[in-house]
Amino acid sequence: MKVILIKDVKGLGKAGELVNAKDGYARNMLFPRGLAIEATDENLNKWETEQATLRAEEAKRRAEAEVLKEKLESKGLKVQGKGGSAGRLFGSITSADIAKSLKAEFGLDIDKRKIELKEPIKTTGKYTVEVRVYPEMTATLAVEIFI
Repeated sequence: MKVILIKDVKGLGKAGELVNAKDGYARNMLFPRGLAIEATDENLNKWETEQATLRAEEAKRRAEAEVLKEKLESKGLKVQGKGGSAGRLFGSITSADIAKSLKAEFGLDIDKRKIELKEPIKTTGKYTVEVRVYPEMTATLAVEIFI
């Protein structure tokens, strides 16, 4: 029996998917608990329109991420740190500092968890930093640290 999952069901699928389930499992487990609905013509039409809407929203978010990626890769970021002689910083520059600089310089509100640093930056110089703008899309940002 084909069913449309309303909630994630372990071993069967995620919410919003159209899956095959055994008749008894669907009638005795999925339907009574509100985990799925039967895939009738009416429900399938509703599901298809919802899926089309979700795909359109996904395409819009992906396009916005592409624009953000281009913007980040075309610009370089300069971050000022406190430091002493020989290019050593007092403390270090973290992803939070880079996020604050992006907000101040370009008005881009990017979460610090999306900025991927292998380790905090402790010396001045030029670095490349990966910024996750979409789940499988990253932008390479050129960052210059100065005192």
